[in-house]
Amino acid sequence: MKRRDFLKTAFGCTFAFLFQRTGSFGTEYSSYPDLVVVTGHPPATLVESAVSALGGMKRFVSRGDIVVVKPNIGWDRPPEMAANTNPEVVGEVVRLCYEAGAKLVKVLDRSVNDPRRCYVQSGIEKAASFNGAKVIYPDDRKFKKVEIKGEVLKSWEIWTEVLEADKIINVPIAKHHSLARLTMSIKNLMGVMGGFRGLIHQRLDDSLADLAAFLRPTLTVLDAVRVLVRGGPQGGDIKDVVQKDTIIVGTDQVSVDAYGATLFGIRPQDIGHIKRAAERGIGRLDLDKIKVRKFSL
Repeated sequence: MKRRDFLKTAFGCTFAFLFQRTGSFGTEYSSYPDLVVVTGHPPATLVESAVSALGGMKRFVSRGDIVVVKPNIGWDRPPEMAANTNPEVVGEVVRLCYEAGAKLVKVLDRSVNDPRRCYVQSGIEKAASFNGAKVIYPDDRKFKKVEIKGEVLKSWEIWTEVLEADKIINVPIAKHHSLARLTMSIKNLMGVMGGFRGLIHQRLDDSLADLAAFLRPTLTVLDAVRVLVRGGPQGGDIKDVVQKDTIIVGTDQVSVDAYGATLFGIRPQDIGHIKRAAERGIGRLDLDKIKVRKFSL
């Protein structure tokens, strides 16, 4: 039996009582969890299983949608160094979007190192292209200044591809960060910003909360397959990478990051930007008050 057929059969039985469609295509689902946490192997199967347990990609992507998939492609590092999102995770998200009926899937990030090397070294360009995505390199002409209306960020240049997309799916990696302490969903949104991003480091936590309030992805898929626990965000020593074989999926980026923080043994409220975002009502921080579905493959 093919992987896809197995998953459809297994999840159709196990989760039928949890996920009930009401009405026609694109309408609401009821009784699904807030977060899904799946452990096991391989990464693509984890992604497919997690999204299925949350109601399936058709819950998030409608036929004809133009979807932006935003991984972390910031660094000139190979996948085993865990500086960028796992390419298998990105490729599977792209595949699921097309399977749900997306018209076009775009994969992009404003890399810190040379994008021509980051996109290739990370393995993301190959995995995304293989699954039919349009891989887009950063271009300063493709950023538009818009009103953020945040507490710190009043306006900023944002990638037009993101502004014009029907849906945004955030696909960050969970890793250590020297300034923000951790970088996951919310911090990954910096990759759609133009201009000199170093300016926001002066009030990083508040700026990230502003950005999270402005950009609210339809779905977040957090890659914790290989986790960089020290030396982030760039890494460079394989000894700093821990194999977690975990995928976390949810619609609330604050909750996704809150759970992600626990993988590092850190309380979510001790991460400034996550706490700020929760205080401003962008998402929920208290994991005891949300429905988490956990399982292993």
